[in-house]
Amino acid sequence: MKKIIPGLAVICSVFLSFSAGAQEKTVKLTLEDALKIALSENVSVKVADMEIERSEYAKKGTYSSLFPQINASGSYQRTIKKQVMYMGGGDDEEGGGGMASMFAGIFDPIYYYINGIMQETGVVIPPYVPPVVEQESSSDDGIAVGRLNTYNFGVSASMPLVNAQLWQSLKISGQSVDLAVEKARSSRLEMVTQVKQAFYAALLAKEALGVYGSVYDNAVENFNKTESRYKVQKASELEYTRAKTAVASAIPNVYNAEGSVILALWQLKAVMGVDLDMDVDIVGSLGDYADTMFRDIHENEDFTLDYNSTMRQLAIQAEQLASTIRMQKYAYLPTLSATFSYSMNAMTNDFKFSEYKWTPYSFVGLSLSIPIFSGGKRYHDIKQSKVQLAELDLQRVNTERQLKIAIRQYLNTMETNMKSYSSSEEAVKLAEKAYDITAKSYNVGKSTLTDLNDSQLQLTQARLAQSQAVYNFMVAKASLEQMIGKDFVADNR
Repeated sequence: MKKIIPGLAVICSVFLSFSAGAQEKTVKLTLEDALKIALSENVSVKVADMEIERSEYAKKGTYSSLFPQINASGSYQRTIKKQVMYMGGGDDEEGGGGMASMFAGIFDPIYYYINGIMQETGVVIPPYVPPVVEQESSSDDGIAVGRLNTYNFGVSASMPLVNAQLWQSLKISGQSVDLAVEKARSSRLEMVTQVKQAFYAALLAKEALGVYGSVYDNAVENFNKTESRYKVQKASELEYTRAKTAVASAIPNVYNAEGSVILALWQLKAVMGVDLDMDVDIVGSLGDYADTMFRDIHENEDFTLDYNSTMRQLAIQAEQLASTIRMQKYAYLPTLSATFSYSMNAMTNDFKFSEYKWTPYSFVGLSLSIPIFSGGKRYHDIKQSKVQLAELDLQRVNTERQLKIAIRQYLNTMETNMKSYSSSEEAVKLAEKAYDITAKSYNVGKSTLTDLNDSQLQLTQARLAQSQAVYNFMVAKASLEQMIGKDFVADNR
């Protein structure tokens, strides 16, 4: 046994020297410090803030629909085969006469007038004889029209003048931003709860380490006394062996408690969003929160769900659905928009750009669209949204009921642990007194080592129960504050 105690002493001395060397780099954190760091470093909070920014951009994109939409265009077309135009059939075709038969009726009165003049005056007017032109093809071949190169450049603009659906969609975009803000607030509340619970868990682990360390110190002290008595034959070998066993049994508990402290600090650093290799330590104890337990439980008796994030999100979603239904009803209304277009055209057979003749073309107009029939789509869209709104209302009622039950459970947990703390506080005082009496009796030989170990066990259980009661109370309080929407940021402004 002499080898066990010096060995542990060496380990502890190395640990203490390492802690002393790293003390300058260790960051001491209070609960408020941990929360402030988490609000700036936690990944969930950063993602929620980015979601708000994304919703703001989406809202601005919707508002851009109110402004004129201006576009420029340009095109070039190369004709491979020109279009052919036919002026009509030949004179001998059935039912035709072509161009000659068409113009014959027009010139008949003129011919009649000229013939009358010739008869009265006796002047002979020779008839017109057209020159003979060698035709390359018959009249049935048609005439090729158009140019080889066609250029078109222009600017067009359109702007809605009357569009009720568009106006309602702007309101829905604003509600989307409100929903993103509330979701970000929910992420902050959840993060604050996680940091608080991790901080309380680290305090509990440190206090458990202190309790088990005290048990080990008492076991070592009792072993030294028993060993001294055993050497002078005032203690039996059984007592000496039990003292050695008590020391050996206390060592694993100390190691396990140290591991629990390290894991609790890792968990705290993880929820804070800092580097896991960062050397941090926490300041305070669970006993610091014991004095305010009675006040805390009575402050939260008259709770309300007005600031509960889940209920507020459901309310915003209900507003969005109501706005969506109105927007779908507005689909029955006409829309009016203004349009403008200006373009320049050029058609040539060559690529002499400086000699091109550009022809402008422009117009301004109004476009009126009146919805008449869509196969019932608009009607069924409205019905679908109304059913969805009814589903959301049922979900809201059920969520409110579940939240009230959860709040009652948290309050009951807080009250139970407050009573447990009061009883354990008295139990710790009695266990300390009993241990002191037993230790003094053991020193004078009136009590056995078994009695002393029993007193130590009762004292250990009482101290752990006291710390556990405060921890359970604070964890339930943190969950309750998240449930009722108590914001750490708003409380510290």
